[in-house]
Amino acid sequence: GPTDPEVHFISLRGTNGRPIALLANYSLHYVGGVPQATISADYFGVFAGHIEQGLGKDKNYVAIMSNGTSGDINNISFRVPRGRMERYQRMNEVAKLVSDRVLAIHKKVSFETDISLAMEQTLLTLKNRQPTTKQIAYAKAVLSENPPDSLPRLAEAYAHRTLGLVAGPREEEIVLQTLRMGEVGICSIPCEVLCEIGLMLKAKSPLPQATFTIELANGHNGYLPTPRQHALGGYETWMGTCTLEITASVKIQKVLLEMLEKVAEEN
Repeated sequence: GPTDPEVHFISLRGTNGRPIALLANYSLHYVGGVPQATISADYFGVFAGHIEQGLGKDKNYVAIMSNGTSGDINNISFRVPRGRMERYQRMNEVAKLVSDRVLAIHKKVSFETDISLAMEQTLLTLKNRQPTTKQIAYAKAVLSENPPDSLPRLAEAYAHRTLGLVAGPREEEIVLQTLRMGEVGICSIPCEVLCEIGLMLKAKSPLPQATFTIELANGHNGYLPTPRQHALGGYETWMGTCTLEITASVKIQKVLLEMLEKVAEEN
């Protein structure tokens, strides 16, 4: 699928010129490379530290890196293997590269004092996927006292997830939001969104400056592939990894574009 090389950011400062905050958005999966049993903010946290050091004038300055549509965008090439790296090395390299680009462009930023704001929020009800009778039987067999031989590494985990869908609700209500700051639009989706969905929202947005999407916002409802990607298959489409109906991305895109039209009209 496609990639999204753009880094978007919004920079805020007070009327007295004091820097307040910066919100950035980049479509890249977390990097990893941390010891086991470690909680890490990954390159998002390292990026924030670089920005706060470069732009903040006091301890109250806040920098944030949000996750763009990166459900299928990783920093690993599965075709060209690379050698082992030191712990935290890769996340520091990624954060340094992205923050350097933002800091360089930030020198050219012109601030505006008359910015209008608008926001829309919708609760959208979608169906949860349901496994077939054959899939249910296989999941039960995997978890039985005599499971099939040569099971894949994640078989038990996905058997639990499959049966969880059977026992769980048939529908899910998700929160979708659009925000407008001047001529910039922000969408939010509570899923790990595959990249081409974010690119489509950018391309069709009525806002003249830029529109970007924050994924995993207001919840986590699994991966969000397109119907085309469901047909291709792969990890992001597996039952349990992807819990919402196969047409979920189409319905979500339609609602978000309608909401972008509304916030654009309120300018």
